[in-house]
Amino acid sequence: QVHLVESGGGQVQAGDSLRLSCAVSERSLGTWALGWFRQAPGKEREFVAYITKRSGIAEYDDSVKGRFTISRDNDKNMVFLQMNNLKPEDTAVYYCASKFSAYDLRRHYDYWGQGTQVTVSL
Repeated sequence: QVHLVESGGGQVQAGDSLRLSCAVSERSLGTWALGWFRQAPGKEREFVAYITKRSGIAEYDDSVKGRFTISRDNDKNMVFLQMNNLKPEDTAVYYCASKFSAYDLRRHYDYWGQGTQVTVSL
């Protein structure tokens, strides 16, 4: 069982930055990757970024590449999403998630947090 708790969301203006945090409590070993996803009103949840727990390999959706940075602190069981130059279209509920399998790291995550709201206004 893995529990994830996000924090750091808020309301900002376009061009501002936010840093999301996710505390990961894991009673069993085996997490391969940690990811961030988001869901805007009326839209399906979409992939934002992932990072592999052991090697720190990261990938991003094209919509956030160059603006967002995912990182992890394995000692503290934390994963972060630094979001710079935020745009109104980044407005969404952001979720962190964990995955045991190394296959298809942009999908099919096993455990999810409750989400944190990010609102970007002009």
